[in-house]
Amino acid sequence: MTTYEDWNGTIGRIVDDSTPDWPEPPHPGEDTPNVVVVLFDDLGFSQLGCYGSSIDTPNIDALAADGLRYTNFHVTPLCSPTRAALLTGRNHHTVGMRGVSNMNSGFPNLTGQISDHAATMAEVLHDEGYSTFAVGKWHLAPMEQCSAAGPYDQWPLQRGFDRFYGFLDGETDQFSPSLTYDNHHIDPPKGPDEGYHVSEDIIDKAIQFMHDSVSVRPDRPFFLYTAFGATHAPHQAPQAYLDKYRGAFDQGWDDVRAEWFARQQELGLHIEGTQLAPRNPGVEAWDDMPEVHQRLAARLQEAFAAFLEHTDAQVGRLIDSLRNLGQLDNTIVMVLADNGASQEGGPFGVMHEMKFFNGILETPEQAIDHLDEIGGPHSHTNYPWGWAQAGNTPFKWYKQNTHEGGVHVPLVVRWPEGLGDVGGELRHQFHHVNDIAPTIYEACGVTPKDTYGGREQMPISGTSLGYTFTGTDEPSRKEVQYFEMGGHRGIWLDGWKAVTRHEAGTSFDDDTWELYHVAVDPSECTDLAASNPVKLAELIDRWWEEAELHGVLPLDDRMLQLFGARHRDRSPHPASRRYVYRPPIAPLPSQAGASLGGRSFDAIATVRREAGQDGVLFATGTENSGIAFFVKGDHLVFDYNAFDRHTIIRSDAPIPDDATTLHAQFLRGPKRSAVVTLTVDGDIVGSGEIPWMMSTISSVGMSVALDAGSPVSREYAAPFAFEGDLQTMEFQLISRQDAEARKAELAAEMGRQ
Repeated sequence: MTTYEDWNGTIGRIVDDSTPDWPEPPHPGEDTPNVVVVLFDDLGFSQLGCYGSSIDTPNIDALAADGLRYTNFHVTPLCSPTRAALLTGRNHHTVGMRGVSNMNSGFPNLTGQISDHAATMAEVLHDEGYSTFAVGKWHLAPMEQCSAAGPYDQWPLQRGFDRFYGFLDGETDQFSPSLTYDNHHIDPPKGPDEGYHVSEDIIDKAIQFMHDSVSVRPDRPFFLYTAFGATHAPHQAPQAYLDKYRGAFDQGWDDVRAEWFARQQELGLHIEGTQLAPRNPGVEAWDDMPEVHQRLAARLQEAFAAFLEHTDAQVGRLIDSLRNLGQLDNTIVMVLADNGASQEGGPFGVMHEMKFFNGILETPEQAIDHLDEIGGPHSHTNYPWGWAQAGNTPFKWYKQNTHEGGVHVPLVVRWPEGLGDVGGELRHQFHHVNDIAPTIYEACGVTPKDTYGGREQMPISGTSLGYTFTGTDEPSRKEVQYFEMGGHRGIWLDGWKAVTRHEAGTSFDDDTWELYHVAVDPSECTDLAASNPVKLAELIDRWWEEAELHGVLPLDDRMLQLFGARHRDRSPHPASRRYVYRPPIAPLPSQAGASLGGRSFDAIATVRREAGQDGVLFATGTENSGIAFFVKGDHLVFDYNAFDRHTIIRSDAPIPDDATTLHAQFLRGPKRSAVVTLTVDGDIVGSGEIPWMMSTISSVGMSVALDAGSPVSREYAAPFAFEGDLQTMEFQLISRQDAEARKAELAAEMGRQ
């Protein structure tokens, strides 16, 4: 027979005439280090204790004290793009991740997934014999492909990881998360009332994965990618951590920013002459703010600090586990952030971050009554711009922007067997997140192959940091790095930076470029564009060259408008806009199920039930915002939860035992109002008006025949599974034209009945 394996023995008629051969499985070498990458979300340059903060992060500080801190490390301005660059060693546009993975513009630079022509670190290291694990946030697969129907091509296990435990979307509720274990959805092991928090849970699994591997195969090194949901909104932490920070920020962001900057200077993080950037536009002087604004802002910052310290404690648990396994000293540990502090809380901060995506500016006067809920399970908070800029001290602007506040973040590296006794030294060379993968490859003695899975591989664009491990003063080997996000652009070249902040919808030709000599002015305080137009023109020309080389074009300033953009034919969203779900069915990610935000729709449940059989027919969202359609006390109920303002429509009479069709018709009206009509087997049994409807409901998607996660309605305790037989749950999205016709039909039917 033909031998297809790499086998070099001989085969005779009997075993005595044959020679066995055992091909050597891949192995990187006996002394090859483990690799642990810890990625924080929306963490600014100054928010760790070892980078100047007054927030307690003792475990990360200890790593820094025994390793290296990088003072000039950069990322992309957004989460999915940074993750794509981190895991591939290429620029984010090149591999198809110009924006977040919830988008697909139809151009190669934004496909919502990492190109198969750019192997991930997990894929490369796995083929070299590593065990590979990922826990926490993924956000590198098109979300419409993240239901139980798949396809699974871009899930962690299909991109090189042996094990995965975490969540696939860009954020989740820390107390009631949407969880995926390997390739399937699971419910959280316990609830917030039992002390559950997802950061603790993912570290439990990370420790288990490491122990499983080292206990059985101690000869194999492992790669562990730990991507916390922290410190992305919602900022949520156990009560003890929240209590610790009560009053800690009452002095306000101006004083805190000045204190953190002074501490950074004492730590040697900045060159002499570095200035503290002025307050960003829209950030008020703390002392000029009304007292109620100060109270809300301080409490929101307390929640962030509690969240960060709680996460640091989980990093400590992870490091303790490595130490107990005897693996710590030969493990490369890297701690970094995916972008700067978030501006998505707006000028005042928000109790419910989804309000930001609905264009709602929640005032402190409206939010102050819920002050004690901040940071707990019944909140979805994000802090205001002033605290975000404090988190980016000494820089200006934020996440999403290509100024330093959006792209300049901490990087801590610890590896005693590779670094030697560096004792907390600083490294000032300019580097970028696409440099992480080549650094790890070099340290592990791995050379990525030119092809992977039969596909030619894109060139790696990153530059290894390896030369900085033992050298303090050597100039940066990074030649150039461009930046782009939503039209914001920038380029670093030999200590100079040109940068522009783009207003969406305006001509790119009208953007005003700024010029900074960041080698002496790292906080971008002195704009040299007018005094040095030749240098500015040189950098702008180079930006266009890099954009052409790395696939940045076409420039596109659409962001939120692209959420849900997809292939017209091959998706979970039929052209008819009719969705039929047949329980039992796993919960659906927000972009994989029927999208009800801002739309008119029919929700039709086909059931068999008897008196007393209650439960949820469908629910989407969380206790903070969502829609629930359910039976309670034999009555049909529709609860529209618009950021904790519940509008409840209930049937006038009990549902007959022989009823088979339970229907909620939701018709959009003027000024974002809506009318809900309930029918049972065609008979109208209740109706009511929704005074204000959400265009974006939640990052948590739909569940059918139960309410997975925190309860959307206060009228039941989740999951409140339907006790009858829910045969189908059908949704029909209704166009505006058809909605008007439906309204006329409804008026006639109500008159008839």
